[in-house]
Amino acid sequence: MSKISTIVQREYLTRVRKRSFIIMTLIAPLLFASLVLVPALIMGNDDKDFKKIAVIEDGSDLFVNVIPNRQDVEFIYLGNADVNKLKTTFEEAGYYGVLYISPVVVNVPNAIQLISKKQPPMDLLQHIENSLEKKIESDKLAQYNIENLDQILKSVKSNVSIQTIKIDDKGETKETNTGIAMGLAYGGAFLMYMIVLMFGVQVMRGVFEEKNSRIVEVIISSVKPFQLMMGKIIGIALVGLTQFLIWIALTISIVFIAKSIIMPGDTQEMAQIMSQSVMEQSNIPGTETMDITIPTENAEFIKLFNSFMNVPWGLIIISFILYFIFGYLLYASIFAALGSAVDSESDTQQFMFPVMLPIILGLFVAMGTMENPESSLSFWFSMIPFTSPIVMMARIPFEVPVWEVVLSISILAATFVGMVYLAGRIYRVGILMYGKKVSYKEMWKWIRYKG
Repeated sequence: MSKISTIVQREYLTRVRKRSFIIMTLIAPLLFASLVLVPALIMGNDDKDFKKIAVIEDGSDLFVNVIPNRQDVEFIYLGNADVNKLKTTFEEAGYYGVLYISPVVVNVPNAIQLISKKQPPMDLLQHIENSLEKKIESDKLAQYNIENLDQILKSVKSNVSIQTIKIDDKGETKETNTGIAMGLAYGGAFLMYMIVLMFGVQVMRGVFEEKNSRIVEVIISSVKPFQLMMGKIIGIALVGLTQFLIWIALTISIVFIAKSIIMPGDTQEMAQIMSQSVMEQSNIPGTETMDITIPTENAEFIKLFNSFMNVPWGLIIISFILYFIFGYLLYASIFAALGSAVDSESDTQQFMFPVMLPIILGLFVAMGTMENPESSLSFWFSMIPFTSPIVMMARIPFEVPVWEVVLSISILAATFVGMVYLAGRIYRVGILMYGKKVSYKEMWKWIRYKG
């Protein structure tokens, strides 16, 4: 055991002292945060280029001034101008593009063209489509000669926003958010996929390099092959675990710093009142809404933050650590066996695909799991040890029963023990085997070899 610990210490210290490890450990949390913050900043960015769009109707004036101007867009109606002539001169006239509307758009939805030199942004297209749709619907309703139609339409116009409240077996309720759960499911599954694959391949390359450099022949004179394999696997596992724990600490720090900046103490109190009001209304039907005034710029953040804090973070973090440890050890033992069996890196390609297939399959199943985490397919793939680390991490944000997580981890741990035994038998022969073409049949002989 002391020899294994010596190898573990060497593998661990060698890797954590590398500049690449330090840089990736510090930068990764910022990259994770940017995946959330950058899209939000882009969507909320008001610094947009001002656009003037010429509007031309073909022998009609049905849509004059129908499309409202925005802060970044102005629509200029040109009547019956020649659209063919304007196609080649609109940029010189200072227009971003030309919006051509045919009167048959009432019956032909795609009888509209936006001609421009650049690809129009999606929100601009939606703004134009929604404005024209409302006008067409209003004109069609007007044909029924309904009195006070405008007032009726205004009075019946409604907005609906679903508040998701989850109730447990004890009757306790909490506010949830499906979007947050889906984001965590995708992030957890993809992160598990990347980490298991990245550190597993590190084991294979480390074994392969030591074998090719013949350093392993010197090492084997002092330690058993199995001890060398386990020392390398555990050492790299500790490197990955260290990096992951630092990521957690830095990410939590970023979250609370953002919370203190965006949601100060008085707003936190408002958030608690709002959350309590929601809980009361969900438990007592017909209860009147409490009169709570919350700043508009903070209301949405408060709602998301409450849902974010109601996520089962303890189960997610503990499960991630356990699935990483056992999932990594399972695949690392396979990669170590492959690295010891081949003589050249090109030879690993024929063995890599069968190993990669369940990892890739698990990622695809995890993507579908976000839509239906309780499906039988998701359940069984979260139990199969070669896919469970990825698929189960996509299910846990949706709060699967704890017994399923325990059973899945137990199966994974038992499979790891069996796989380490098989990999060790391949490793002890392959690590000192040179110049022989390896096949699955040959590796099976090594497993059965009793010498």
